Amino acid sequence: MDFAAARRKMVDNQIRPNGVTDTRLLDALVAVPREHYVPAAKAAMAYMDGDLAVAPVAHGKADRCLLKPMVLARLIQALEIAETDRVLDLACGTGYSTAILARLAASVVGLEETPALAESAARLLASAGIGNVSVVSGPLEAGWPSGGPYDAILVNGTVDSVPRALLSQLAEGGRLVAIVGTKAPGEAILYRSVNREPSGIPVFDASAPVLPAFSKPPAFVF
Repeated sequence: MDFAAARRKMVDNQIRPNGVTDTRLLDALVAVPREHYVPAAKAAMAYMDGDLAVAPVAHGKADRCLLKPMVLARLIQALEIAETDRVLDLACGTGYSTAILARLAASVVGLEETPALAESAARLLASAGIGNVSVVSGPLEAGWPSGGPYDAILVNGTVDSVPRALLSQLAEGGRLVAIVGTKAPGEAILYRSVNREPSGIPVFDASAPVLPAFSKPPAFVF
């Protein structure tokens, strides 16, 4: 399979026609080999127009997926990432979204629930020669406060709500994007922290796999 041609076709046929115009992001999507972050048995499906399960998550939870390319691209575009930004990539899976973000930002922290999945992502990113990332494991809903504050946070999936504890990890002017809603389609909501108070606005309708960790009632919900 000609993966480079498939990657270009993904960008031209799935992403550009859906309002993604950020040239830096489009260049990153063309450059990063999506098949590198997909199990070998599914490599031929790497550029499909849909969510793609890539790894099991412990305790009977839903498999971790690479988000549908168009949805991922629109979420990242909404964050307006600058070259100086520090980014948290939440539910980073095997590291594909982390690799995209690493081409746009100064540094990226990828967060996964289990050490095994975090180690797999770290290994794949290292083998791709990406040096401005670190991958850690811990509860998704808690974020990774020791690495913050963040200029941007990407949530790779659908959540019932965004915990205040996660929003509090944004720097002044920082942005967080997540798909919020219990019914399909949900809404991609962009939160922005101004004077340390986050507020959110809907940016587009979208569907993505649910992140069960966010179904647990947090201590405080924004």
